[in-house]
Amino acid sequence: MCQLLGMNCNTPTDIVFSFEGFRRRAGLTDCHSDGFGIAFFEGKGVRIFRDNQAAHSSPIADCVKQYHIKSFNVIAHIRKATQGEVNIENTHPFIRELWGQNWVFAHNGNLQSIPLPRNALFYPIGDTDSESAFCYMASELKMRFTQKPTKSELFEAIKEITHEIVKGGTFNFILSNGEWMIAHCSTNLHYLTRKAPFGKAQRIDDDGVIDFNDHAKAGDKVTIITTFPLTKDEVWTKMERGGFVFFQQGEKIDEVLGKKGESIDDGTLGYQKCA
Repeated sequence: MCQLLGMNCNTPTDIVFSFEGFRRRAGLTDCHSDGFGIAFFEGKGVRIFRDNQAAHSSPIADCVKQYHIKSFNVIAHIRKATQGEVNIENTHPFIRELWGQNWVFAHNGNLQSIPLPRNALFYPIGDTDSESAFCYMASELKMRFTQKPTKSELFEAIKEITHEIVKGGTFNFILSNGEWMIAHCSTNLHYLTRKAPFGKAQRIDDDGVIDFNDHAKAGDKVTIITTFPLTKDEVWTKMERGGFVFFQQGEKIDEVLGKKGESIDDGTLGYQKCA
């Protein structure tokens, strides 16, 4: 399967420290080598980089480190193909327009079936279950709301639609419209929020170290969401299976707890590698 990375914050922030550890899982410390993508919200636009090469060695991934792009919302994905060929059109994140906004989506899992939409308003370009599920979700939302709904209405609708999709298999995802970010956990997702007092952090995948005091201001709040923890000396919150978390401006503004129980990995200091 794939791995996910998201960032939601209250001040434009670059994701280089997290992404540099994350991209190593695409062929060095793990086997998610079937392409990668990363999307940065910038105003009303989205700057998106994709490659069907492994992220750890991709020159396009190198650009992320060189540019230090700052954004309020970022979604990244490293792919281990389960459905669909290894090509650009099957590379996450996927993007669609809803109510005049860009919506960006990335999925980790495997869906054996996807509900048929009442009215297909969005169609997949590639042949992954992930993009088909996103198109189903977007079509259902458009059918329910003729104009942009409130955040609470959207959150409720996304939960209901997710419950239909997850009947077909594993459906971990991160979704953002540039204002907020939603994460849903089927098996494994973790998050943490960095805010004052800031300290140092050490990456799991290459032992890289950063002191956030050198980069952050007192009021900054930065939430990182990822399949498995990226650092070994920070406290990550493990989402429960079936749970949802809704973030805005770096803060958790709503949450639906799922079912407690053992997951694929204990999520404390590492992650399960591909077999």
